[in-house]
Amino acid sequence: MVTPSKVLSINNDFDDWLATLAVNWSIDQREVVRRAYDLSTARGLAAADLLAELRLDPETVAATLLHQALAGGRLTLPVAKEAFGHTIGALVEGVMTLDIVGDLHSHTRQARGQLENLRKMLLAIAQDIRVVLIKLAIRLTEMRDLQSFSEPQRARIAQETVDIFAPLANRLGIGVIKWELEDLSLRCLEPVTYKRLAQALDERRADRERYITAVVDRLQTELRTAGIQAQVFGRAKHIYSIWRKMQRKQLPFDQIFDVRAVRIMVNSIADCYAALGIVHGLWNHIRREFDDYIANPKANGYQSLHTAVIGPDGKPLEVQIRTAAMHQQAELGVAAHWRYKEGGPDQGKTLEQQIAWIRKMLEYKDDSADDGDLLERFKAEALQDRVYVITPKGAIVELAQGATPLDFAYHIHTEVGHRCRGAKVNGHIAPLTYELKNGDQVQVLTAKQGAPSRDWLSPHLNYLKTPRARAKVRQWFRQQALEKSIVAGRADLDRELKRLGVDSKAVDIIQVARRLNFTRPDELFAAIGYGDITTGQAVSRIQELILPPPPDTLRIARKTRLGEAGGEIKVRGVGNLLTHMAKCCEPVPLEPIVGFITHGRGVSIHRRDCSNLLDLMTHHRERVIEVDWGEETAVTYSVVIHIDAYDRPGLLRDVTSVFLAEQANVLGSNTRTDPKTAMAHMLLTLEIKDVEQLSRIMDKIAQIPNIMEVRRKG
Repeated sequence: MVTPSKVLSINNDFDDWLATLAVNWSIDQREVVRRAYDLSTARGLAAADLLAELRLDPETVAATLLHQALAGGRLTLPVAKEAFGHTIGALVEGVMTLDIVGDLHSHTRQARGQLENLRKMLLAIAQDIRVVLIKLAIRLTEMRDLQSFSEPQRARIAQETVDIFAPLANRLGIGVIKWELEDLSLRCLEPVTYKRLAQALDERRADRERYITAVVDRLQTELRTAGIQAQVFGRAKHIYSIWRKMQRKQLPFDQIFDVRAVRIMVNSIADCYAALGIVHGLWNHIRREFDDYIANPKANGYQSLHTAVIGPDGKPLEVQIRTAAMHQQAELGVAAHWRYKEGGPDQGKTLEQQIAWIRKMLEYKDDSADDGDLLERFKAEALQDRVYVITPKGAIVELAQGATPLDFAYHIHTEVGHRCRGAKVNGHIAPLTYELKNGDQVQVLTAKQGAPSRDWLSPHLNYLKTPRARAKVRQWFRQQALEKSIVAGRADLDRELKRLGVDSKAVDIIQVARRLNFTRPDELFAAIGYGDITTGQAVSRIQELILPPPPDTLRIARKTRLGEAGGEIKVRGVGNLLTHMAKCCEPVPLEPIVGFITHGRGVSIHRRDCSNLLDLMTHHRERVIEVDWGEETAVTYSVVIHIDAYDRPGLLRDVTSVFLAEQANVLGSNTRTDPKTAMAHMLLTLEIKDVEQLSRIMDKIAQIPNIMEVRRKG
């Protein structure tokens, strides 16, 4: 343990290290950092290097070095506060508060105590934004050195990073850290995908570099001729962002427009738009591939013009245009404004906006009696870009990208959302599932009396995008009489079973309730009525009654040694272990699972949401290991669905588009139309993975215009 007097020892390598940082600190400031340096580790020095490069103050650098000493047990918080003062001590204490994120991530949505920890984390950030900068720097150094951790630790750290820290860096505008965190996480979690994309980029690197050089030369000449002072250079594309765009738009690598990209840096906003005109004058603009983040900045303060054009040789090319100040904001975000109290009223505008966002997240706990989705809200708010729409009176409203008119209604007022029955967008009637665009003017159409629909809570129907709006709808159902919720939930479940071709009398509803951790069926019905769980989640527990059993060779072996024939549970990084399914939660194929090392009985396999597992993890975290289902569990089932609809042109195309989106194979079809009634009757044989996919497909088909009924046959 380090005492205050021992803190004053000096490391002879400090001056060499300080010389590499090129900082302008006073003698007293250097001495403070020197004392912290003497206690740090290699990882602490690497994190301190990052923050020094971002031109953070010496107190922040010292706190980063000291945190590693506390984490290693060589220093205590009281000693650190006594030896280094209140400011540095408070920073170290704040970073220690953020260290609970690992536990929080493991126990997501399981206990109110963990959700309270999230609030503490947010509060620590709100009190001094430098706390999160330190934590992000430490996490980045851990990700760079991920191979030094065990395989289960690597997976856990990478998942935490992509779920919590990269979105937080994004929301705070620190692009220089966000991008690297995302790439490193993808390399760990999806190594095959990462390698494939990296190779695809490398294979085309030489041609792409020659292409970009020619584009840069052409743009510089045209801009110089127009009298615009500018720097033009090729822009590196991050593998994670390529992967995300391929996933989001369902596009192959060859159709990603911004693999070839350049950035233009100019002196003023006027020059940004002038440069945009030159770009569009040289090459044809690709429709729907233009974003004006100067007029409509992102919530994290990001500003730039983004456009995509058909460049030379008919190849797609992305162009970003921004000023030097915008570029600094894009790279450093709030880190560029840490001196805001000394820099005048405008200097810290972005920083103040981010702290206001964090405080708004802290206030969310008052929106609903159920705060179990606080982490979901945090991730959604942090990760999503924003869309800006206009009220009928001209006020601008900020929403998550992808928000609908119904989200807008709940943002205006809870009662407006409850009574919403329609919407006008830009003067025209629009469906409540319409995805709002920047600049849309939205008018909510309400009834004098009304109530939410349970359909609004279905994630497949896309009525609500924002977790906050969904929480308000769930809260409304909770406030209704319990008996009504039980009756409604029972009716919903019976209707779903009937639609899936199951006789409800043949279902042991007590067993279903127990599998979902309810003690009585009425609790299950009430949860469905409230909207806490969906009928799809309930029927997934009785899949064996709905779908035929898989071949014997593909059934889960309850006890088997890994690596032997028939073994279907894989322990990451370990082989030849005995496994068995935990009786407390009885996981079924493809559910999220975790392993727990028992004494003498091998590895016990639990569902990730198992209440017994949470207790075990609290007292024996070191015995928890990552496991997953082997490839042998990829069973498919053949089912027949019956669709009745009023015939119209394009009906079959719309139905098959649902199968394409869900990646469900159509094995056979039989369609006939009654010419007298114009009723179309379809019998379609599908190959599906599980009952949840079947329920999701039927939900989507039921929303297609002219569809009267969709049900499972037989």
